Amino acid sequence: MGPRGRREPQDTVRRNEQIRARELRVIGAEGDQLGIMARNDALRVAMDAGLDLVEVAPHAEPPVCRIMDYGKFKYEEQKKKQEAKKRQTVVQIKEIKFRPKTDEHDYQTKLAHIRRFLDDGDRVKATIFFRGREIVHKDRGQLMLDRVIEDTRDIAKVEQDARSEGRTLHMMLVPLPKKTAEKSADKPAE
Repeated sequence: MGPRGRREPQDTVRRNEQIRARELRVIGAEGDQLGIMARNDALRVAMDAGLDLVEVAPHAEPPVCRIMDYGKFKYEEQKKKQEAKKRQTVVQIKEIKFRPKTDEHDYQTKLAHIRRFLDDGDRVKATIFFRGREIVHKDRGQLMLDRVIEDTRDIAKVEQDARSEGRTLHMMLVPLPKKTAEKSADKPAE
């Protein structure tokens, strides 16, 4: 049993003696059709070959079973899942916070961070945070976000336009596909 007394999910594939149907359509170890057999006959054929009888289509009429090495099959399935997990890319959202009064040097540093995150393939959430009475100057925050858009135009596009929520103004940037970014870098500035 798992944590808090819950049962762990069991393997839902029936095999060997767990198969309940009297008659089965059996597929051999090499993928050849052995035809419709009684359950006990199919089990005997599988045992003689030193393999398992595994139910692959339980809702068919009669149920379809395959003779195979179930342990090896489960191992290969697990390996396929691990390989798929390795190949998938995890996109993270990185947040960079600005203030309406952010100084030029700080702006350039934060811009360098944004460019690095976009080069790594992550999304960037640029946020302007207003304190106290700064909230009445939302136009300054919008100007700063517009400047970020302009400064990252060669490697990013805006996924979500500037949106105001409470004391913040934020937008989402996503990296351009690599081919598009390379073409725009090769194109001379107009």
